[in-house]
Amino acid sequence: MYTTLISVTQLDTLLQAEPAAVVVLDCRSYLTAPEKGEVVYLEGHISGAGYLNLETELSSPVTADSGRHPLPDFAILCAVLRKRGVNSGTQVVVYDDCNGAMAARAWWLLRVLGHKQVAVLDGGYPAWLAAGLPVSDQLPLLSEGDFGGQPDLSMILPLQQVARYPEEGALVDARTPERFRGEQEPIDPVAGHIPGAINRPLQLNLTSDGLFKSADQLHQEWLSILQGCPSQQVAHYCGSGVTACHNQLAMEHAGLHGSKVYPGSWSEWIRDPQRPVATGQ
Repeated sequence: MYTTLISVTQLDTLLQAEPAAVVVLDCRSYLTAPEKGEVVYLEGHISGAGYLNLETELSSPVTADSGRHPLPDFAILCAVLRKRGVNSGTQVVVYDDCNGAMAARAWWLLRVLGHKQVAVLDGGYPAWLAAGLPVSDQLPLLSEGDFGGQPDLSMILPLQQVARYPEEGALVDARTPERFRGEQEPIDPVAGHIPGAINRPLQLNLTSDGLFKSADQLHQEWLSILQGCPSQQVAHYCGSGVTACHNQLAMEHAGLHGSKVYPGSWSEWIRDPQRPVATGQ
């Protein structure tokens, strides 16, 4: 059972040995071009993979008070996963083409729903292509599964607890240092970060070739940044609750279990001008 990461070699072996026991889901998405994800999926994907749409399936519609990617309705998401062939015992593998930044959202949502046997493909679609493994532009024929999960709300940090969370634990921002410091903001109308947060850009979870660092290295790096804060008192956020899941995945892979995600993230936080904003380091 793979619960955090799976290599392209491991996935290929699994698909050859037990194809019926594995569901592969393409999660490619692009924040500045939401429609492009499904386009590139139709052009070519891992053979047999279905598609999960970040905007319409892994998120619910944006409201006046929400962030850019509100949590999906969990009952609807369960139905979507059933249609993609997921059963209660299925090994699910999710992938993208941006080092897991999008696929981690699907990984985390499945974990919230109680499905532990889900892993992100390390290196994603580029690594699969580089290994010369089979791809297709044909839509898969999927048999409906029986998946039915119940959300574990303890994995979610609600908005009402965010302001005081840095006093109780660690609130970790996954965005780039420039966005965290408020020097750049290419997406949201307000720059800066939630007061008391610390910055751990998701890119630091990766090696120069786009693969995740070893579990041992990630363990040491995260212990260093958390400075004694227990992993159960850590909550992650980002711009809209998507890439924050990358940091949670890295911690889980490192054996540091129990952190939360604030899904509304920065784009929800700044909806109310009365909420404080910090800039600088």
